[in-house]
Amino acid sequence: MKLLAKFNLLLIVVFGIGLALIAWNSRDFLMQNAQQQVTRQAELMAAGAKASRDYTEQEISPILEKTPEHHNTFLPQTIPFYAATVQFNRLRAQFPDYSYREATLNPTNLEDRATDWEADLIRYFRDHPSEQSRIGRRLSATGESLYLARPIVAEPDCLICHSNPQIAPPAMIHHYGRQHGFGWQPNEIIGAQIVSVPMSVPLALASRGFRQLIINLSVIFLATILLIDLGMYFIVIRPLAAVSRSADRISTGEMDLPPLPVKGKDEIAQVTASFNRMHTSLKKAMDMLSSDQE
Repeated sequence: MKLLAKFNLLLIVVFGIGLALIAWNSRDFLMQNAQQQVTRQAELMAAGAKASRDYTEQEISPILEKTPEHHNTFLPQTIPFYAATVQFNRLRAQFPDYSYREATLNPTNLEDRATDWEADLIRYFRDHPSEQSRIGRRLSATGESLYLARPIVAEPDCLICHSNPQIAPPAMIHHYGRQHGFGWQPNEIIGAQIVSVPMSVPLALASRGFRQLIINLSVIFLATILLIDLGMYFIVIRPLAAVSRSADRISTGEMDLPPLPVKGKDEIAQVTASFNRMHTSLKKAMDMLSSDQE
């Protein structure tokens, strides 16, 4: 195997290992960045839901509760949870992969009953009361999603409607009945606020960025190898090849060869100069031997 081929093989091995390490680290970084991006979206959605609930509780409910209609008819618009849920249900008309749920184990409205995986989250918060949030990933009908869950605690205002059906507003009892949504205890974790955000788009962008990075690095590595090969050829291979050809010709008896050009002061130049001195010494020795024989 020629010197240039050996050198190329060494470069390919070194660059290959470097490319593999870069690919490993960059893929993890891009995927983590994608998850952080989705997490920020989920946090923004959760903050928007809280703002909607607070606005309803502080601005809308006090006005509606003073109307005569409120005493005769149940107005869901007075419920903060209802406002946040309706807001995000309308958002889903444009972004169907996003979802928002305020799921409870014992809801008044059965549409808010927790599914199996949501119930597991609620039980997790009950078992870990100090936890204020939980982030995870799960497969849904639309693909992989990231969820952000936060516990819902029964506050004093909640107990007016959900502690005992005998003290609950009659309009609510008439609307939902007495079978569900009662028996809540003060400061009990009764549900979870769950925001789900699709991972498909950020993961696709991360994968596309990863592929582009690998392609760009591969092109750079190949270009680097070609440039190094050119440098090796002109700086090392060609001068050594000239020395090799001269040595072959001298070995066959061609002594009257011009000295090889010496360029620079590097190791290749030193080898060439040493070869020229050896050639000169050998030629003198051969001339002296010829003179003695005559």
